[in-house]
Amino acid sequence: MSAKDISRRSFMKVLGAGAAAGAVASACKRAGLPDEVTNDYSSLAEPQAGQMTYRTNPKTGEKVSLLGYGMMRLPVIGGGSAREVKSEIDQEQVNRLVDYAIEHGVNYFDTSPAYCQGNSETSTGIALHRYPRDKYFVATKLSNFAKTNWSREASLQMYHNSFKRLQVDYIDYYLLHSIGQGGMENLHSRYLDNGMLDFLVEERKAGRIRNLGFSYHGDIEVFDYLLSQHDKYQWDFVQIELNYLDWDFANEINDRNTDARYLYGELQKRNIPSVIMEPLLGGRLSNLPQYLAAELKHREPEKTVASWAFRYAGTPEGVLTVLSGMTYMEHLKDNLLNYSPLQPVTADDEKFLYHIAEEIVNMRNIPCNDCKYCMPCPYGIDIPGIFVHYNKCKNEGTLPTNSANEEYRRLRREYLISVDRTIPTLRQADHCIGCHQCESHCPQNIRIPDELHRIDKFIDNLKRELV
Repeated sequence: MSAKDISRRSFMKVLGAGAAAGAVASACKRAGLPDEVTNDYSSLAEPQAGQMTYRTNPKTGEKVSLLGYGMMRLPVIGGGSAREVKSEIDQEQVNRLVDYAIEHGVNYFDTSPAYCQGNSETSTGIALHRYPRDKYFVATKLSNFAKTNWSREASLQMYHNSFKRLQVDYIDYYLLHSIGQGGMENLHSRYLDNGMLDFLVEERKAGRIRNLGFSYHGDIEVFDYLLSQHDKYQWDFVQIELNYLDWDFANEINDRNTDARYLYGELQKRNIPSVIMEPLLGGRLSNLPQYLAAELKHREPEKTVASWAFRYAGTPEGVLTVLSGMTYMEHLKDNLLNYSPLQPVTADDEKFLYHIAEEIVNMRNIPCNDCKYCMPCPYGIDIPGIFVHYNKCKNEGTLPTNSANEEYRRLRREYLISVDRTIPTLRQADHCIGCHQCESHCPQNIRIPDELHRIDKFIDNLKRELV
């Protein structure tokens, strides 16, 4: 079996129904692949200043760094990111990260009133205000998700607060945040019926907004409608999810998503630049099953698994910048290496990555990016924790799914123990009552209650077998 021949089928044939670490290593050895692939950043070269790849904004002629800094996972005191941990943002560390990014050519910083539990704009403003205003571009959003913010007064307050927190008198890139969620009804309630979109167009005319766009999640009817109004609104950019899995397989992993090929193509027809989010799908494309990570590492031993996704996202010429939420310096350095300068993926690389994507699709994981937009659950359920743990076990082959396998009993016991250790009992899937409050907030349009009930039934059946 050659490296290029290994596939999920052949891997699972070697592995059997219940994978173990030794079987993973055996399968990889037979294919001539590395035994184990980890995201080791210790051997990375030091990025060189002055090498950043830039793209030109067709409206302004400004040069925008291909790597954009997403300020949604800022570090907190004590470790971790403010997206997951309720703790004070480590401003000194944020300043160091921003300093290093700017020193190495990054000039696009993306934030939101909703990021880092409401503290991202303030932290971003503190870090950037130390630099001349023409040294950076700042992007933020009208993140009026909650119905209490749908009124014109509440939305205006959110808009004006962004200027105060960012310490600026104009915003370079301003977005309607997460259009598509909730369909046309939400679009009307959040932006059209309250006059906010017309207001933002006037703010652009006044120069307080330099570029106006929107970020898209979910309902293609909304995306198509807003593009049909391009002559009226003159969109300066649109933020879309683009990666080698979503390019052709978004609809296959979630039947309510739209393939990135269509989104990007529609923007290109109108010469609208694309800003890219989720190049790693919330980390899923950097934490691949071992047999897939080994294939990537075999092809480019000096590159990280994540670097493939970043290079892919940055290759299309219509891409203005690729956002990455970077908590740690090693992540920033790795991404700088990817874009300083960019080495575009070749046609052969694309073919190889689409093979990887197809293997991922065949695994039929829950397409959760651990974004936590579904949280908090009113009943205390740890929705992303449940999905991430389930996917992890599935990817590692430790889900007890084949009772005829001799390893089944051991896997069943270990899986039930791991569920209780990972997810507190009162936050597990069996507490879902199907209220659907979470569903409208999911950028991936996952049918969350359905998936929670499926996992609950799976676990319940395993427990019944023990009785």
